[in-house]
Amino acid sequence: MLHDPSHITPIPVEEEIHLKQSDKDILRSLGAELAEIGARDQKSGKAELWRDLNDLKSKRPMVWINEIPWHEMNVEDELTLRCEHEWARELETDMRRTIYQSRHMPGDMVVNDYIECPKVFHSTDFGILEEVETAHTDAENEIYSRHFKIQIKEPEDIEKIQMPRITYLEKATQYRYEAMREVFDGIIEVKMAGQTHIWYTPWDFLIRWWGISEAMMDLVVRPEMVHAAYERMVDAWMTELDQLDELNLLSLDCNNTRIGSGGYGYVSDLPGKEYNPEHVHPHNMWGCANAQIFSSVSPQMHWEFAVEHDMRWLERFGLTYYGCCEPLHDKMEVMRRIPNLRKLSVSAWCDIDKITREAGGDYVMSRKPNPAIFAESVFDAAEAERQLREFMDAAKDGHVEIIMKDISTVNYKPQNLWEWEKIAMRIAEEYAH
Repeated sequence: MLHDPSHITPIPVEEEIHLKQSDKDILRSLGAELAEIGARDQKSGKAELWRDLNDLKSKRPMVWINEIPWHEMNVEDELTLRCEHEWARELETDMRRTIYQSRHMPGDMVVNDYIECPKVFHSTDFGILEEVETAHTDAENEIYSRHFKIQIKEPEDIEKIQMPRITYLEKATQYRYEAMREVFDGIIEVKMAGQTHIWYTPWDFLIRWWGISEAMMDLVVRPEMVHAAYERMVDAWMTELDQLDELNLLSLDCNNTRIGSGGYGYVSDLPGKEYNPEHVHPHNMWGCANAQIFSSVSPQMHWEFAVEHDMRWLERFGLTYYGCCEPLHDKMEVMRRIPNLRKLSVSAWCDIDKITREAGGDYVMSRKPNPAIFAESVFDAAEAERQLREFMDAAKDGHVEIIMKDISTVNYKPQNLWEWEKIAMRIAEEYAH
């Protein structure tokens, strides 16, 4: 995700980073552990298996877990933060989570043998700040219920959607890079990295400002207004992408970077022939799009009010991924109109037989098992296995990544997720081609 365009993102502070020796020692210890894991993972062959998958020459299904309820996962203080400096704590959080996942539920994750220092930049919002009422069942959970105040009611309200502006904060970037170089000197290499994963999802934000029922009714009642609003949203994302490109803030994602709502981006076709290592452009990268709110609209409306507009965005990239939660089994004709589509989401709400038959071996099917299985008071391992086998039996001749995501809770029983990972990996090996 680049940022949430319906919120004001604070401008990062440009100041030197001075850490206590205790903070440095904690980070160095974690860095040494990551270097060891990364060295092992680089020799594991998993990167090559991901590349085979995305080249449509898969050897077996690939498995990955993300969108984890980290507030429920701490076991024996493995995730407890010990640094004092705020910046160090952010870095420590990422490192501890990577180590934890590699230890308990790695699946086919690949850890780098270096650590990235992200380039620091700021993007303004899209002009409309969401006004929302919230309801929490768990104060520690980042997933909660929301009720949005409608702010787009008439055609003139579309003008509220503004074009964003990006500012590269070079001093802040350099301060962080220098701090990381000092901390990890002799432990693990530090590499500068730009923006990779951009979660392009205009409809997710339009409905926050428009209202779900109101927007769906207006597909029929006021279609021209819908087209105008959506086109302006595409303009906003394109404006942002243009600035990222011009400021040289993009990085390659044909590696262990998440693509769309699926797995890693290792692939032979990228970065492509027109590639300058000193300046990455969108055509060297993966793009993605989705329209989750269109789960029940017709294929024609899905094309007319989403994908046809999205083509301006998708055509900028070398390869693309489409979809998230919306079932696409009745919309493969629409999907096939995206010329550079390589991966598509196969959510838990898809008709398994139809989507596997329609996709065949032409695309990577990014299967998302239903995470509701972790919400039960007792984890049903047999049911988890049945669900995985049901899909793999239908897709055994296709190219599959099994992505467990959207996990809002594991009922504070992280071991259940660890067990699911072992089941999924065993099945993946059984269905090797």
